[in-house]
Amino acid sequence: MFKKLIENIINFLFPYQCLRCGKILNSAGYLCDQCIEEISFIKPPYCYKCGHPLQEENIHEKMLCAGCLKNKRTFYRLSRSAVIYDNSSKNLILAFKFFDQTENANLLAAMLKIAGKDIFSEGADLIVPVPLHYTRLIKRKYNQSALLAQKLSEMTAIPHNNLTLIRSRKTKPQVEVSGKERLTNVKNAFKVKNQKLIKGKRIILLDDIMTTGSTVKECALVLKKAGAKSVDILTIARTV
Repeated sequence: MFKKLIENIINFLFPYQCLRCGKILNSAGYLCDQCIEEISFIKPPYCYKCGHPLQEENIHEKMLCAGCLKNKRTFYRLSRSAVIYDNSSKNLILAFKFFDQTENANLLAAMLKIAGKDIFSEGADLIVPVPLHYTRLIKRKYNQSALLAQKLSEMTAIPHNNLTLIRSRKTKPQVEVSGKERLTNVKNAFKVKNQKLIKGKRIILLDDIMTTGSTVKECALVLKKAGAKSVDILTIARTV
């Protein structure tokens, strides 16, 4: 009874709040019902290869979008994202990424676990986050993708490695350059330190937001060249 009393006092003094809007929740949770309704979760139908939402109804579950039908040679196996990057999801992700709200990590990792079900069913051996350059890591204090990789690893029992894939060249933030410049901005910016940890492994490459996909595609190419059996891409959000 004493333990329950302490829990009630703690819940009264520090009530559960919605991570997106700050509303007090009646029970343990991450988001209020309204925010759950407003966030644009990516649900079927979507392209089986790249995960882009499709508008067709009653389609085959492994249907490809026009882009993937045209370009079948890619350095990744599957790509999945949990939500569409728009005004409904932006604040939740940016607060985690730039404003030290690391308490959002558990929610975002849970969203990744749901979004990655197709990837997990195909098989995965190692979770690898997109790395930050050490200068940016010092400034930001943490790599949001590495923190997500750790949380997702705990939820799925798939090991993670934050040190093998590194950003060997400092680049401009992708938001500061245009679509075509993004490709050259990250070209040859990554390398694998210990190929033995990658060779023959089915890798989940994890990042927060995918816009043009230039960063994750460059990382996937590097991992494949290092001997990875396959590379799947998993992000919290993507633009559509």
